[in-house]
Amino acid sequence: MFLVLWEFEVKPGCEARFEKVYGPEGDWGRLFRTDSQYRETRLVRDSFRAANYLTLDFWNSRQAYEEFLVKRRAEYATIEALGEKLTVSERRIGAYELVSP
Repeated sequence: MFLVLWEFEVKPGCEARFEKVYGPEGDWGRLFRTDSQYRETRLVRDSFRAANYLTLDFWNSRQAYEEFLVKRRAEYATIEALGEKLTVSERRIGAYELVSP
């Protein structure tokens, strides 16, 4: 399992639109679901800083994620441009692989 974790600060008044674009059924989720190696997206909101969100994108492997980025570069860029209009900042926190017990 491979996880990509992003943090966003959303512009005031853009929260509902952001949640639609970045939520599991939103634009990102629809794009990611075109790849069989994608597992799921989770969107969480900070309880104390309401404008701050995290997205957790789960993939079968790092390789699958990286191949997806190459194959779907144009679509990715289009949705990313939309997201930039809704946010003050965006930061990739990291990309993590599951440690087997």
